[in-house]
Amino acid sequence: MKLIDLTIPLGIQTPAWPTYEPLQLKYFKRLAPNGANGQLLTHSNHLGTHLDGEIHFYTPGKDIASLDLNDFLVGPGVVVDLSDIAGDYDIYTSKMVEDRVEVREGDILIIHTGYHRYGWDQPLADEVRYMVKHPGPDREFAEWAKQKKIKWIGVDCGSADHPMNTIIRNWMPRQAAEAEKHFKNKYGKTIEEVFTDDKYQLMHIEMFPYHIIHLECAGGDIDLLLNQRATIGCFPWRFVDGESCICRLVAFVDDDQYAALMKKKESMAKTKFGDMVASCKIVG
Repeated sequence: MKLIDLTIPLGIQTPAWPTYEPLQLKYFKRLAPNGANGQLLTHSNHLGTHLDGEIHFYTPGKDIASLDLNDFLVGPGVVVDLSDIAGDYDIYTSKMVEDRVEVREGDILIIHTGYHRYGWDQPLADEVRYMVKHPGPDREFAEWAKQKKIKWIGVDCGSADHPMNTIIRNWMPRQAAEAEKHFKNKYGKTIEEVFTDDKYQLMHIEMFPYHIIHLECAGGDIDLLLNQRATIGCFPWRFVDGESCICRLVAFVDDDQYAALMKKKESMAKTKFGDMVASCKIVG
């Protein structure tokens, strides 16, 4: 058994979710004169690849330490690729997912929007596009996830919610105007008509009481596993009272599959951190 890393690199350049504290790092100890290097870190929980816990939005929910390793954080799952059918400001649906992969009851679902190609570690790095323009779901998708009893959902972009269904709509008025035009052209409705007040941040507010949480900012070598099943594992800290947590996301594959995937990776361009350069599919 081998592991495929689906985690983005974490450093001081890694963007936190807008307005959240970024990673700050300093040495408080050096080899000379202290005999050891020591570092002090300050950061929010919503930085890099991270798992949103229930109490992030649901007061009586579980903290991160209460999430079971064997029955929840690790289990069978599938990675679905929507990168060629969902572009800037688009809405993805359960049908888009099920047209491409078999989603089984109780699965972990990782959604490859392709927007990790705009992550800070990639050649096409674009923080605004990564955080503000990525596609996202409507309530239809959330209700489907409940019916499927999805354990948790992972996305390779800034949020599991559509950015125009978050406070970003108010913070980024130029992009909101751009999205408004897109919605009218593609869906025949305004943003307000699609994402009404009762739907606000529904992937957080409506899902966490049902114990369906999500991981945001996946990446790494995720492109190796598109539309494939695997055992998926998420490893946050054993964080008592933690509302969310930076984590490591991995896929477990057998040795033969790993060897084939690494052979494929050898022929691909790499980032400076050694991950595959994300594929770039343009959605019209």
